[in-house]
Amino acid sequence: MEGHRLHDRLEVRMFEIYRKTIEWGGRSLTLETGRIARQADGAVVATYGETSVLCTVVAARKAEPGRDFFPLTVNYQEKTYAAGKIPGGFFKREGRPSEKETLTSRLIDRPIRPLFPAEFRNDTQVICTVLSHDMENDPDIVAMVGASAALTLSGIPFFGPIGGARVGYKDGAYLLNPVPADLEQSDLDLIVAGTQDAVLMVESEASELSEEVMLGAVLYGHEQMQPVLDAIIALAEEAAKEPWDLPTKPDLSALEAKVSELAAAGLEDAYSLTEKQERRNRIDAVKASVKEAFADDAENAEKVGDLFKKLEKAIVRGNILKGKPRIDGRALDQVRPILAEVGVLPRAHGSALFTRGETQALVVTTLGTGDDEQIVDALDGSYREHFMLHYNFPPYSVGETGRVGFTGRREVGHGKLAWRALKAVLPSKESFPYTIRIVSEITESNGSSSMATVCGSSLSMMDSGVPLARPVSGIAMGLIKEGDDFAVLSDILGDEDHLGDMDFKVAGTEKGITSLQMDIKIAGITGEIMEKALAQAHGGRAHILGEMNKALTGSRTELSANAPRIETMQINKEKIREVIGTGGKVIREIVETTGAKLDIDDDGLIKISSSDPDAIARARAWIEGIVAVPEVGRIYAGKVVRIMDFGAFVNFIGSRDGLVHISELADHRVDKVTDIVKEGDQVKVQVLDIDDRGKVRLSMRLVDQETGQPREDSRGAKG
Repeated sequence: MEGHRLHDRLEVRMFEIYRKTIEWGGRSLTLETGRIARQADGAVVATYGETSVLCTVVAARKAEPGRDFFPLTVNYQEKTYAAGKIPGGFFKREGRPSEKETLTSRLIDRPIRPLFPAEFRNDTQVICTVLSHDMENDPDIVAMVGASAALTLSGIPFFGPIGGARVGYKDGAYLLNPVPADLEQSDLDLIVAGTQDAVLMVESEASELSEEVMLGAVLYGHEQMQPVLDAIIALAEEAAKEPWDLPTKPDLSALEAKVSELAAAGLEDAYSLTEKQERRNRIDAVKASVKEAFADDAENAEKVGDLFKKLEKAIVRGNILKGKPRIDGRALDQVRPILAEVGVLPRAHGSALFTRGETQALVVTTLGTGDDEQIVDALDGSYREHFMLHYNFPPYSVGETGRVGFTGRREVGHGKLAWRALKAVLPSKESFPYTIRIVSEITESNGSSSMATVCGSSLSMMDSGVPLARPVSGIAMGLIKEGDDFAVLSDILGDEDHLGDMDFKVAGTEKGITSLQMDIKIAGITGEIMEKALAQAHGGRAHILGEMNKALTGSRTELSANAPRIETMQINKEKIREVIGTGGKVIREIVETTGAKLDIDDDGLIKISSSDPDAIARARAWIEGIVAVPEVGRIYAGKVVRIMDFGAFVNFIGSRDGLVHISELADHRVDKVTDIVKEGDQVKVQVLDIDDRGKVRLSMRLVDQETGQPREDSRGAKG
């Protein structure tokens, strides 16, 4: 007892702990600070159910001189001890970030990045470490909430807090933070993040839901995160550190006017050019002339770059809000010219070249067997993935040089977005037992290569013969907003993305939305803007689907000739052992003899795969023989395997032998078995009976050996 009291007193002296707990979605959410990671600028342990994430934030006290960007890094990391596991591999240590860790890092980065002031250029790092995972509450939302709380407490300039929530949809009702069992039955998996007043980020996967349902889910999630925001604010009122002083904004009005005088006319001219590379070259020339004008003014030379960008932004945005044509001359809701082609690679199982304006994706589908499935060792357990989509963005796609062979966060994120968009229309694994791998090579890029990947992937899979429920198209929407004035742009260019306020990607079929992703660069947008963007996107998606249909309206009825064939057959579970054999002897013999691959699951479902249909047929016949049950009265083709004085043993079905007694070899009296048959002879036999021990009695005399048909029994019975 004394020891406990001493521990309590020590805790009081060492720690100054602050906690806030709320009931949220039927579980307790607790935010705690002051116990762990006290040397970080901000540190919060967020616990939801029994899932806990330590979220820390640290920023450098000074920014590097001349830096023209905000160096924010977000790292979400899962420790296997959180689930009571030891890492695999030789070193038994967590390795490179998993896809889940990379995607969650992006998930947290996207809503917090717009909330730092533009003049803040200090190195800033957010690290979220999963300490405990209860296998019910996904750490991604917990990490997002914890990171927001840590930033709010840190004193670092941050116009938060933000909240986050996961939304499901089942039987016409929205679900808040559904557990895995509920999520499996849900038609929607949507994550939304935002401030008290507006939505900042949306990420979702849906089963062809309407625009109204999707918008309702976003607004529902935003409403349900408000208690979390209140809890963060209440914790900050007690435990927040003193806010940092922001760098003072110098008066640059005179310099800004000078840059405008030098560059405005040239930029207006440049942005009247519709071809991207020509436009870029003209802009670079204007920028070079402005820098040259300030070559002898070291004090202001570093500031010119930011002011030049600001002028670019003002020109493009101002023209659009004034009702002028966009950079490439299109109307706000107009989609760039599209050309969709399929079957462009002769040896690939499926291929498509999707070109929209100056964005192009070469997408290739490869079909494999169960051996090709990806084994994912996740924190909540290992599983096999039979659908993979890999997105590559080589530097030549934007006319640049750069590193090749490195898969960055952007590639992982864009690939996963396309994966989500297509998952809803895939055939079930039972009906189409193939492993599907899609590779999207972005060969040109000027806006929304991820949506080009969606369109190209849909066409490529249909070209390979994957029976998709419906084709999927995708479009990227943009936003220009100044005060109460706004314009929604369909199929945005790269420059419109960089200079605009929103990147809103929508993918779906003619029936509804399959994926929605939204990133906001301003303090948030209203429901009215989202509703307009979704409606405008609907028309754009329909137009793109129409262009895709010119290449292929649906999946080909036959697989590519280059793809492996997979057939399935169901056997009784009690027969699995017979097919496999002792030590795998039987199944190895089938594979080596026929050339087909076999995969047997615990329920007795057998997948037989080969590029040779005859090999599949031979393997199937072999297995059927093993598992077949002899029928009394039925005639079988067999092989004499052993000669005895009293008769011959015939292998007639799989590994099953039966005895043809000497009296059943022929109609006449037989003195010696070898007078009628020899080992290795192919004969036809009829099953007479099967005794209680499973022994089979056969007859040759009741079967015409030439035709295989039954014949009259000379002893008075008909065979």
